[in-house]
Amino acid sequence: MRPFRLSSVSLCALAVLLALSACGSTPVDATRDWSPARLLSEAREERDAGNFERAVRLFEQLEGRAAGTPLAQQAQLDKAHTHYRAGEREQALATLERFQRLHPASPALDYALYLKGLVNFHDQLGLLGALARQDLSERDQQAARESFEAFRELVTRFPDSRYAPDARDRMRYIINSLAQSEVHVARYYYVRGAHLAAINRAQTALTDFPDTPALEEALYILVRSYDALGMAQLRDDARRVLQLNFPQSTLLTHGFRRPDDPWWKIW
Repeated sequence: MRPFRLSSVSLCALAVLLALSACGSTPVDATRDWSPARLLSEAREERDAGNFERAVRLFEQLEGRAAGTPLAQQAQLDKAHTHYRAGEREQALATLERFQRLHPASPALDYALYLKGLVNFHDQLGLLGALARQDLSERDQQAARESFEAFRELVTRFPDSRYAPDARDRMRYIINSLAQSEVHVARYYYVRGAHLAAINRAQTALTDFPDTPALEEALYILVRSYDALGMAQLRDDARRVLQLNFPQSTLLTHGFRRPDDPWWKIW
């Protein structure tokens, strides 16, 4: 049998048909005629409605179309905030780090630092999660430390920022959480009879986090641990310090707080 061959005319017709088919399958950008202002408005509406994926796409389109303008910076920050609202911590942080790298002198840098602190604050602590009686000290504290560093940079570089007062409040809360984390570990060791380890962690809390509510329990752990080791002089010294700094303390008479008692005192 002779092989089937297409004529040159047939090949041209086939090429045209394939090209037309490809053109017909190209998605139409419904936003191509939108102004930057409309893009921003629509993206924010999508975010407020919980349509985070579409909101991110619109913010990315706005960033591209408004490149080199303050509106592009706004789009980046809104995109980071959208990732934050969606619970996408890594994407939010990556967007904020890119913003800081590209715009180190931006007038919105204070907000970028504040949002960076919030992302880690909420990821680790929740929105004042202690109100729900969560034992925050039992969690990994790395996110709390990163949150604290972002807030500290904000209040140091921009002390008059509108976000600085709230950042300072959250810093105090984080410090209390970190202090309680040390005390939680100290208590863990004490309960299991590792009294030297308990003493070391309680002393770390006293040294690194002065003037925090958790120190009351740290001192009590010292009293109990020194007593268990037969170190009467050190026990009595710790007791005097506890009674002097926390005269209303009930630990010496009632022992450790119940597990369901909240440890927190925010400031």
